[in-house]
Amino acid sequence: MSDAAEKTTPVANDYNEHNRTFEIFIQLLKWGTVLVVLVLILMAIFLL
Repeated sequence: MSDAAEKTTPVANDYNEHNRTFEIFIQLLKWGTVLVVLVLILMAIFLL
């Protein structure tokens, strides 16, 4: 039974990978927001 518990516990925290993933997420969020704002501006210009 202890073998199963040992297999499910993480060996070490990979903080470098976590930070890299977080930076990618922030970049996608930032550029996604810029894209939405740009589309809204273009819609205001051409559709009104």
